[in-house]
Amino acid sequence: MAQKPSIPKGTRDFSPAEMMRRTYIFETIKSVFRTYGFAPLETPSMENLSTLLGKYGDEGDKLLFKILNSGDYAANLSDEQVRQASQICEKGLRYDLTVPFARYVVQHQNEISFPFKRYQVQPVWRADRPQKGRYREFYQCDVDVIGSRSLLNEVELIEIVERVFGKLGIRVVLKMNNRKILYGIAEAIGHADKMMDITVAIDKLEKIGLDNVKAELAERGLEQEAIDKLQPILELSGHNNDKLNKLREVIGCSEVGVKGIDEMAEIFGYVEKLGLQLPVELDLSLARGLNYYTGAIFEVKALDFAIGSICGGGRYDDLTGIFGLPNTSGVGISFGADRIYDVMVGLDLFPEEVNFSTKVMFTNLGADEQMVSLHIIRSLRDNGVAAEIYPEAVKMKKQMEYANRRMIPYVVIIGSDELQEGVAIVKNMRNGEQTRVAFNDVAEFLK
Repeated sequence: MAQKPSIPKGTRDFSPAEMMRRTYIFETIKSVFRTYGFAPLETPSMENLSTLLGKYGDEGDKLLFKILNSGDYAANLSDEQVRQASQICEKGLRYDLTVPFARYVVQHQNEISFPFKRYQVQPVWRADRPQKGRYREFYQCDVDVIGSRSLLNEVELIEIVERVFGKLGIRVVLKMNNRKILYGIAEAIGHADKMMDITVAIDKLEKIGLDNVKAELAERGLEQEAIDKLQPILELSGHNNDKLNKLREVIGCSEVGVKGIDEMAEIFGYVEKLGLQLPVELDLSLARGLNYYTGAIFEVKALDFAIGSICGGGRYDDLTGIFGLPNTSGVGISFGADRIYDVMVGLDLFPEEVNFSTKVMFTNLGADEQMVSLHIIRSLRDNGVAAEIYPEAVKMKKQMEYANRRMIPYVVIIGSDELQEGVAIVKNMRNGEQTRVAFNDVAEFLK
């Protein structure tokens, strides 16, 4: 019996139509990155497990895809040893692009100039439970600058968010917080030791609601008095500066917390003076449950489509220190291409030209007509117009149906009459209009 073709859950094939749309997203994002002076970089799909483990917190470590060592080594093991996978896995698929980037920076520190600005568009893998908007294999579009503590880098990333989503036509809100503020909150409620427990819990505020977050905090060892102190902080409202002023009153006792407030005030000041159209909000529930963030954190939500965050990132001061290069601060954000794609499909935002790979198809009505068509097609391609000829001289109806299925916007018809007159019929497949164009003018007409 023939094997039924299938792919692993949480992965997808991309049809030509989907790839044209995805390419449009990638190229739009890359074009913005390049205008800010970022250079492209690629790293291997697999990294040493020692590079990946311990960088994403306990929950992240559980979601790493581990790669079984192959060859004779595995063949000589007993069944029990094979079951103990940790002994025979030295590599894993990358979980994100930031940790491999940090590894690259340390490994090549003598070859690169700091601050180092790079963008990277590659797939990542997570052993997560597949669901709508969450995949096991998906692409990230990362942009980072490392080797500078200047908050101008954060401001530049905010501008990049504004430009990317402006070009894609997606209305978004950028939510921001600062891990120093979160530490200040933990310190102010008497639980600096439980900073990670608090951030992991409150990061779920939007998903599970305040009551469930409070219950989780209690499970994580916070007494009721501390939870009561935390609640009004999470419920702060008003303008960004109002929230920062109220925070100063509540966590002014924390030196780290005040530094975080000062950083956010400076960033919001730049945003205001530059007149950015992008709405930027201080959201104290935003924690981003990754261990390596130390300063400003970002998350972007689509305003007109219900889906999780479509872009996120933050400042990390200690990431390269793990690999032996201390005191090298970096900041970056990652655009979730798959979710952006879902938003753009849902809101019908793709321009019409990304829906077809061929702009013009020539019908095939015989050997002589075919030869003339091939000459015109050469001139079209010389002018950058994607053109093709139907490969067989079959019934016109079949050829036109093919052009319709491929969503080709123009069809050029050259029959025996047109051959004698030196004129082609150019048919607009969208509105049915037909125009007679001299052979020598077809390229110019369609360009």
